[in-house]
Amino acid sequence: MTRTGIVYHPIYLQHDTGSHPERKERLTAILNKIQSDGLKVEFITPEAATIDQIAAIHGRRYIDQVKAVCEQGGGHLDMDTVLSRDSYDAAMMAAGGTIAAVDAVLNGFDSAFALVRPPGHHAMPNRGMGFCVFNNVAVAARHAQGRGLKKVLIIDWDVHHGNGTNNIFYSDRSVLYFSTHQSPHYPGTGRVTEVGADGAEGTKVNVPLPAGTGDAGFLMVYREILKPVAMEFKPDIVLVSAGHDTHKADPLGGMVLSTAGFGALAGVVKEIADVCCQGRLAATLEGGYNLEAQAEAVAAELKAFQGDVPEVSGVDPDIARRIVEVKKEQNAYWSCFK
Repeated sequence: MTRTGIVYHPIYLQHDTGSHPERKERLTAILNKIQSDGLKVEFITPEAATIDQIAAIHGRRYIDQVKAVCEQGGGHLDMDTVLSRDSYDAAMMAAGGTIAAVDAVLNGFDSAFALVRPPGHHAMPNRGMGFCVFNNVAVAARHAQGRGLKKVLIIDWDVHHGNGTNNIFYSDRSVLYFSTHQSPHYPGTGRVTEVGADGAEGTKVNVPLPAGTGDAGFLMVYREILKPVAMEFKPDIVLVSAGHDTHKADPLGGMVLSTAGFGALAGVVKEIADVCCQGRLAATLEGGYNLEAQAEAVAAELKAFQGDVPEVSGVDPDIARRIVEVKKEQNAYWSCFK
């Protein structure tokens, strides 16, 4: 029987953002959907990340700054990123939750999904932004390497480019970061030419997509760019920054990915994990601001992780041209594109 772990802690609901798109109901809607659909999952209670685990990614002065703002009752890290009294503890547990997802797939689970908040992929080494406090997936990647896994693949299908993750690992050839994101859109990064530096060229694969991209375009990119690169990279674990603001119903994005589309993307990712790293696959929640759409997308991903992958087909000529552009930029680094 397939074992799927769901990492969750009630402290995630205590990160109080007020009247803000990134709110606690995002999690409760997903939990309700898992229950109403009768999904076969096992809940995992995480522990908070340690200061040292966070400091593997973030400067200690920044960590202290977040704690101090929360101890004073809350405030803003930037105009978009709200902290409340309990946000520091929630953020430490969010990173700890993504660590727990990694540990789960190293200890017998087939896949794991960390239902955490605040999200993380915009968080830079020394500042939070874009609703994000600590970079959960980056902390988890370093933890995986601390447990002996050498090469980590991070896949990010949030509508916004994960500029924090891209920045943190930009000169690290042991981490392959692959991102599809709407462009132009916040935060304005993630160009095709952002391929890595200092010997890590090619390990950052950024695929900016125009608003209006749907299932066919996304699946073309994942099958024709991600899959061959991942098979050549041969990761020891696959991590997913699972943002759902690419859904066609999301109020903050302009993409038209369907619920089935998310399941199909998850199916490609599962295939990569099965072939490359004994199925080791862990996801962590990023964006997604239509409660019903996000819950449906997460459920579709969980089903795909368990082998129930929807059929999605079609061709998008505009995306075919973008694929050619990305391959041309990356062909010096990957034999699959030569």
